[in-house]
Amino acid sequence: MSYLQQSFYIYSNGELKQKDNTIRFLTEDGEKKDIPIERVSELYIMSEMRLNTNFLNFISRYGITVHFFNYYSFYTGSFYPKETLLAGNLLVKQVEHYTDTEKRLSLAKRFIDAAADNIYRNLRYYNGRGKDLSGKMNEIETIKKEIIKSKTVAELMGYEGNIRKTYYSGWNIIIDQDIEFKKRVKNPPDNMINTLISFVNMLIYTRVLSEIYHTQLDPTISYLHEPGVRRFSLSLDLAEIFKPLIGDRLIFSLLNKKQITEKSFTKDLNYLHLTKEASAVICKELDNRLHTTIKHKELGKNVSYQYLIRLEAYKIIKHLLGEKEYEGFKMWW
Repeated sequence: MSYLQQSFYIYSNGELKQKDNTIRFLTEDGEKKDIPIERVSELYIMSEMRLNTNFLNFISRYGITVHFFNYYSFYTGSFYPKETLLAGNLLVKQVEHYTDTEKRLSLAKRFIDAAADNIYRNLRYYNGRGKDLSGKMNEIETIKKEIIKSKTVAELMGYEGNIRKTYYSGWNIIIDQDIEFKKRVKNPPDNMINTLISFVNMLIYTRVLSEIYHTQLDPTISYLHEPGVRRFSLSLDLAEIFKPLIGDRLIFSLLNKKQITEKSFTKDLNYLHLTKEASAVICKELDNRLHTTIKHKELGKNVSYQYLIRLEAYKIIKHLLGEKEYEGFKMWW
């Protein structure tokens, strides 16, 4: 992604269309807005929007993914343009690492090991700021030792579930607002924290998908999550690593700075629905975070959090081709 490109979130109802070399839509004020196509990395449609095949053909030529969310801010699907970076030998290797039980389990362990490490770092960060999370940290350290011993992906997922259960049980300590959060509930979320987690996780998932598109990886062949119909399961694998690093830290910040409160949700719908204003705040803060740079230890230069996702995909490619063993990204701060 060029530094001039960015993600665009569209909340107004109306129609998306091509106008010369721009994307045109109506703003909430009824004004026409044109975005030069060269500035767009991906589109997020957060409202009812009409578009036609001419528009899809137009954005396909520029490799732009489009992600759709419904009224409740639930992710409903993505438009994934025809892949241009095809590599038959890599596809063969991807499939081989899935069908070979040992190779698949090895990759799956590395995803969970990195995710667990990043979860632990989050707890350590807040524990160092006066919130007593030492007990949760010790529990996770104990469970984490079992990851390497896993004999199957199902067993590995069980350990991953226990780590997250322990992790989520510490959120009431991390979050300064008086919000009761007992456990993770997904379909549908049952309170404002679960709604917030689901929304942010889907934003991470779709951002990972957009980054995978710009590599030679097939997003439907995965190792931790079972490949299935109508889902880009490799995005789910990689998202496990970046949810604690990017998503969870964003949630803690939004809640502790009171940028998101009970007023950000529709109470009559059991806090299932984020207001448009709250959704826009979350997306803006996420983009700010993704464009933040850190000094990369191996590359020796500053890279954005978003580019870390692309680098993770490249690392998987090297692993699949036998060039370098894959190790999942772990925070060091």
